[in-house]
Amino acid sequence: MDIQLGVIHFVYLSFVVAIIGFMLMRRDTTLICIAGILGIGILATTSIAGSVSGIFNSFIYAIKELIGTILIISVIVALSRILIRTGINEIMIAPLTRFMKTPTLAYWGIGIIMMITSLFFWPSPAVALVGAVLLPVAIRVGLPALGAAVAMNLFGHGIALSGDYIIQGAPQLTADAAGLQVNEVMQASIPLVIVMGVVTTVVAFWMMKRDLRTGKWNDGLIDGASNGINQLASEGDDGAELSHRTKQILAVIIPLLFAANVATMLVLNLQGGDATALIGGTSIQIMLIVTMMTHRGKGLEKATSYLIDGFLFGFRVFGPVIPIAAFFYLGDSGFFAMFGEKLPEASHGIVNDLGVALAHVVPVNGVVGSITLTIGGAITGLDGSGFSGISLAGSIAQLFGHAIGSGIATLTALGQVAAIWVGGGTIIAWALIPAAAICGVSPFELARRNLKPVLIGLIVTTIVAMFLI
Repeated sequence: MDIQLGVIHFVYLSFVVAIIGFMLMRRDTTLICIAGILGIGILATTSIAGSVSGIFNSFIYAIKELIGTILIISVIVALSRILIRTGINEIMIAPLTRFMKTPTLAYWGIGIIMMITSLFFWPSPAVALVGAVLLPVAIRVGLPALGAAVAMNLFGHGIALSGDYIIQGAPQLTADAAGLQVNEVMQASIPLVIVMGVVTTVVAFWMMKRDLRTGKWNDGLIDGASNGINQLASEGDDGAELSHRTKQILAVIIPLLFAANVATMLVLNLQGGDATALIGGTSIQIMLIVTMMTHRGKGLEKATSYLIDGFLFGFRVFGPVIPIAAFFYLGDSGFFAMFGEKLPEASHGIVNDLGVALAHVVPVNGVVGSITLTIGGAITGLDGSGFSGISLAGSIAQLFGHAIGSGIATLTALGQVAAIWVGGGTIIAWALIPAAAICGVSPFELARRNLKPVLIGLIVTTIVAMFLI
């Protein structure tokens, strides 16, 4: 059935284009997203009061949709703080350091450990957890500090965050925007994440070995290179009252609890919100138990303090996400939730309508769709967040998927991978600060070192996606 596009459809599309333009200019998109919500609200309600109220209501809707993701990340960060403070993280990772005997083993070892840790703790906290312990070992066996930072970035902020299979924050955002179930996006992303990860890390390693051999390597060290490590080490004993034996026991129990969570997910087929709730509940309990054991009489106050730290981090990360998610939710279910049936009778949502119309006007195929999603996802990552624009990637994937007639999940996953690899902390300098600070290297030199491997990886992954659609 043909859909008659109205003014609302074209206004929505014009704001999507404007948002992409602002991102290309590296400008913040909050104002343009709010303007788009206001404009659509005026057309939908023909009321100033209704459209102004729609701004606030759209934020509420977006927060309701995102609150699970915000909470799980906040809780994970709170847990990571107490593990760093007590030094339990060092004991958890220490046995793995014995395998790091050469620069090559150090590169792949620190990368794989960073990836595994990031799947459970998210990359930013994982940088602190892993860097404080493994970086001195890696440097001692001959791996340059910048090489360690590259490995931590590509495996953590790249592979782990772009898949996000445990916490499921990224696939939940893109799935919501694309109108899919989160497990559909996760399954579609597996081959893309593998291809992107293998190509990028192998190219980066080859380039590092080549430049070290030819003398072209620049480690990009900055003054006070060990400050970040020393600060974390000093925080490791701050207020800690656990015996070494107790820390050893907890260092074994905590990974076993998370492994039990993963096994439970597989056995009970828990996905999406259920899986997130299991990880979140386990993390809260671990954080509370370790805090009470560590701080004893002050445990009640310290537990609240760690939670506050986690919530501050969570809302700092998702602050830029809420306005843009609020706008893009209007393209699908959010519009009906906020403004009711204000679209044509046969409409299935603004984005769906645009996709159907596009299929009748433009010869769209898997090649065009894949290239568009990669470029669009990369553009949304230019703000250095990685997450703020993946709702846009989901919406574009839905539009092209409906126009092509298939491949929505693959296109959504491709946009997610491109957005997070670009903006999540691999090639945007201001997003690289955590890893650069821990390793004591320049974030700009780290971004330059990652640029070519990431671009090559995106090209290869896009080609693979064309065959999967």
